Amino acid sequence: MTLDALRRARVDQVGSFLRPESLKQDFLRHARGDLPMAALAATQDEAIRDVVAKQVAHGMPFLTDGEYRRLNWQVSFSRVEGWDMWEGSWRNFLAQPDNLGAGEKPLQRGADAVESFKIPATGKLRLAGSFPARELRFLKTVATRPVKVTLMCPDRVRQMCDIAGSKPAYESSDAFLDDVVAIQREIVDGLVAEGCDYVQIDEPSFTGYVDPATLDRMAARGEDPLKSLKAAIDADNRTIAGVKGRAVTGLHICRGNRASMWHREGHYDAIAEAVFGGLDYDRLLLEYDSERAGSFDPLRFVRKGTVVVLGLVTTKSGEMETLDGLRRRIDAAARFCPLDQLALSPQCGFASGIGGNALSVEAQWRKIDLIVETARKVWG
Repeated sequence: MTLDALRRARVDQVGSFLRPESLKQDFLRHARGDLPMAALAATQDEAIRDVVAKQVAHGMPFLTDGEYRRLNWQVSFSRVEGWDMWEGSWRNFLAQPDNLGAGEKPLQRGADAVESFKIPATGKLRLAGSFPARELRFLKTVATRPVKVTLMCPDRVRQMCDIAGSKPAYESSDAFLDDVVAIQREIVDGLVAEGCDYVQIDEPSFTGYVDPATLDRMAARGEDPLKSLKAAIDADNRTIAGVKGRAVTGLHICRGNRASMWHREGHYDAIAEAVFGGLDYDRLLLEYDSERAGSFDPLRFVRKGTVVVLGLVTTKSGEMETLDGLRRRIDAAARFCPLDQLALSPQCGFASGIGGNALSVEAQWRKIDLIVETARKVWG
């Protein structure tokens, strides 16, 4: 498959798949000190081989490793000197191995995790080792189709940094964000140089700029949401500068997926012109699995040629959508964005953390099959 064909692919998948129980148990054994990392890595290798084979069997046009080496989706920004969430992620996993916080229930709105998980910088940032590059190297050895790797967005890293506690290394969030972008650029350039076909940025921060509760928290700390939004868009664009023509670029706008929950309310309308018109990505993966996302009307701001991947199939439950229902929604979206610029995917990954979402492995693959079948019916 050429890069242009991959850029226009009608089927997509945000990144993660449900982990097999054997893999989850070995993560837990390692966290408890009962299993060496080499043994955990062997289990990861076996599980990745299996999930890659399943993706091929179910007709995916590109392959991911299911994020099977990750404790959670955010650890793509690990092994960074000066700010490292690796050890903290292991402590959190050991405390909550099922990925659920106290009092959480499936399909419940939860507080924004970044409000309680802030890490101060201990020095100027430096990439000690690219975690995504390690993922890519093994994936390339078992993949027979183009491969995709996902990264946490720069603005999310900024939000997770305790800037006040980061002095003298960083006096402002702008200075910290600039160095985060430099690290992300280094990671992305390395991935592309090593043959990554498709780089996706996971961007949950944008929906905070339309979510009333998040906006209230910004106001309380004196933050200008419009200024922060513009800085986030600029940071995302700088992260992939120079990549076009060498790899496909995608950006997933997330509303929260942990433990079958969501963290953000609000429609795209208020940010659509700035975000959809301002992002310089080949593909925008947008969550549209619930009424919280609003209508398709904001798609009119998408740049000509950018592919909009409609996340119409929920990963938060095993309830199955229908082919006819998906076709109707795609037709509705095509009123605002040409059908040739549309594609279909799940709304998010199936397991943003090791615990995974509230559906079975069988339901997960039925949803993938439905997406592939629907895409064939719609686009041929």
